[in-house]
Amino acid sequence: MSTQILPETTYQIPEGDLVRVRPVREEDLLGMEWDGEFAHFRRLYKQHFQNSRSGNTLIWVVESEDGEIVGQVFLSLLSSQSELADGIHRAYLFSFRLKPDYRNHGLGSHMLDFVESYLVRRGFDTLRINVARDNGQARRMYERHGYRVIGPEEGRWRYQDQFGQWQSVHEPAWRMLKKLK
Repeated sequence: MSTQILPETTYQIPEGDLVRVRPVREEDLLGMEWDGEFAHFRRLYKQHFQNSRSGNTLIWVVESEDGEIVGQVFLSLLSSQSELADGIHRAYLFSFRLKPDYRNHGLGSHMLDFVESYLVRRGFDTLRINVARDNGQARRMYERHGYRVIGPEEGRWRYQDQFGQWQSVHEPAWRMLKKLK
């Protein structure tokens, strides 16, 4: 994979606000912590940002009219776990979130359509996601977009928090898949 110029899009929220979905910049990383709510992912965000320079991971942020980061989506095109992302046919969507005030306005669907269209243009035919088992609202949105549950995911992983301490996570999830073509 090589570094490339990524597309952008804008979306008009029904209440009138215009947001921009654009590629992440290094100066966005602090804003992605959402006033400390996700500070524990600081090192992880930086690692993914570094990976994005190779083109194996892509990151878009959602920026409000006043410059606040109100959403994000990470996309793995190539992973050491080829069943997730093989760099040719399969990609893996993760860390897809919007701040609460920006949910339920169609923005999540817009972002998902944007990412899927990008993948189709690149020749990918399959997109995989994991959705938390207790997040029925997100699962329903993905199902409306044609994703289907292909099995359970134990959801055990580890990361280093902002202080360098290893944290263990257990997030039982559903593995979901969509054929893009």
